[in-house]
Order: sequence, then structure tokens, then C-alpha cells
Amino acid sequence: MSSKLQLAVIFGGQSSEHEVSLMSAASIIENLDREKYDIHQVGITKEGRWLLYDGPAEGLGNGRWLTESTPAFLAPDPAVHGLVALGKGGARTVHIDCIFPALHGKNGEDGSIQGLFELSGIPYVGCRVTSSAVCMDKAIAHTLLSNTDINQAHYLWFYADRYQAAPDVVLNKIQARLDPPIFVKPANAGSSVGVSKVERFEDLPAAIEKAAREDGKIIVEQGIDGQEVEVAVLGTRPGAEASCVGEIGASAQFYDYDDKYINGTSQLFIPARLEEDVAEKVRETAVRAYRLLGCTGLARVDFFVTHKERRVVLNEINTLPGFTSISMYPKLWMHGGLAYSRLLDRLIELGLEEAGNG
Repeated sequence: MSSKLQLAVIFGGQSSEHEVSLMSAASIIENLDREKYDIHQVGITKEGRWLLYDGPAEGLGNGRWLTESTPAFLAPDPAVHGLVALGKGGARTVHIDCIFPALHGKNGEDGSIQGLFELSGIPYVGCRVTSSAVCMDKAIAHTLLSNTDINQAHYLWFYADRYQAAPDVVLNKIQARLDPPIFVKPANAGSSVGVSKVERFEDLPAAIEKAAREDGKIIVEQGIDGQEVEVAVLGTRPGAEASCVGEIGASAQFYDYDDKYINGTSQLFIPARLEEDVAEKVRETAVRAYRLLGCTGLARVDFFVTHKERRVVLNEINTLPGFTSISMYPKLWMHGGLAYSRLLDRLIELGLEEAGNG
């Protein structure tokens, strides 16, 4: 039996962020210390099939993992405490000590797979079931935080079927409460997928239909004229710490999917171009929101700082932020002197610690 920690890195998934997950996972796998971990690479296809892949990390990007793998799945039975691999010689079990999910979006960071991790009895990196679900659903997160003194953009939300049944009622409510520009978003989707910036009310129906393709619940938010900034939070709920603040100079109309992962044309400023007291307020608010929503392990908290009044306005919390080479979460900690590989170690330590306290 190996003395190394048996670590499963899970990637892929059935969400619109499948490709981003592959990039995050490859980056994580390449930076994990092989002296400390035996790495078990578990991919979930777009169809939802689970595969155990033993090849090099670059196989995630070129699709090798799809063909050079063994069907396998995580057992919900805690007595197994690991994977069941279905090879030619029959089923075998693979013991797992800890799981590192590199999954983004639906079924990956919305509490679904975290529920499976809980059933399996295996410690895992990141937020638990409830906090994952709450942070993923922007309507729920906004509603919970509206009972605090944390500033958020004015918003309203509705179900897509409600809009289809009475579109004029919904459109009239939006026009009565919000002024362009406004953002129309699926309540449950990440990486700006399905998001539209609407400058004219007549463009609202198309934006709502676009969002409805991603989720059955839609949120509409007042556009904020301000700097887009982000903070990386790390730690248990009571022991959470914030990184320095990073700023995004978006090259598109807003910081969209292509900007984040494909073009790489956005400018990142680390540290952000903020006054010291404003940066401190952003950091404090990030930790407060993290604790209020029950987060643990990690999250990236996104804000706007208004140009005129320098108000700090919370945008959203992402419980499994991107871990690619250009992602803000690892970059912020690296700027503070925490090397990428050490950050991964710390996240795994926190996952084991949380399981011990559970």
C-alpha cells in the first residue's frame, strides 16, 4: 500500500463549462506534488459517463482521456471509500483518501456532486452541499445577502415558465424597477454563459430567451458603473482569509466566457487599482459574505467598485473558480507568495480538516 495520499481529481461534467473544467484539471494535475499524492484522474463525459484515465495530463486537452480509459464511478457506499472501476477482468475498487473536484457549473459546483461525496464518506476540497447550492443560485444568494448590510445591485428574478405564461407582466416589472444598462443572467450557470448586457428594453425578450436556454430561473440585475474586482478567499468558515484584490480590465462589453478562457485579452491588475481603504473594505466584505453563506475551503468573490461614490457592491460568489494558468484565483494567492502547488496542498489539507470536524 502506498504511503502517499490517494487523491481523485474529478473533471469534465455535463455543464456548459466542460472545456474550462478540462483546462483547470490539467493545470491542477500538472502542479500536484507527485511525492505526496497518487493521482487518480476521473473524467465525466458530456453525456455523464464516468471514466478513470491513467495517461498524461495533456490527454485532457486533446481528448485522449475519452478513449484511453476505464469505466469507473464513485461508490456512494462509505464502506468502499473510493472508486469502482469496471475493467475487462471485472470490477475492482480503488481506495480514495480525498477528492479534488475541478468541476465548474451545473452538477459540479451546485451541491449535486458534493452530495455524492458526502454519501461516499470521502473528504473533499471545497464548499459543502448547501453553500455550493446557495452560491450557485444567484437568486438565492442575492436574497440571503439582502438581509445584511452588504451592498448588491438592484435585482429581480423569475422562473422562465412564468415569463412564458405572462411575458408582459415580467417585462413591465423589469422596466418599472431597473434602468438600462441591465444584465440578464441564468440564475444557475457560471463563466458568464447565457449572460447578456441589455442597453435597450426592446432587447430584453431575446436576452431572457438566451438565459432561459441555460436555466429555468432568470435573474435581472441593474448594471453598475464601476471597476470589476475579485478576491480569493481560502480557509474554513471561521478561519477564512482574503487575498489581495485583483482587477479585471475587460476587453469585451463585459467579462464574458471568451474573454476569460479563449481570447485571454482581458488585462488583469494585481493588485487592483484601488485606494487602500476601499481595497480593505472589499477584502472584509468578501470574508463576511463567505462566512454568511457557509463557504469553506475556497471561493472567489466578485465585486464592483463604483467610479463616483467608491461604493463596494458584491456581484457573486464562485465556489469552484477557474484554476487555469490565467485564472484569477491562483494568481491572487501566488502574488501573495503562496506557490500554486502549495495552494493545492493547502486546499487538500482543508478538505481533510473539514471532514474531521464534520
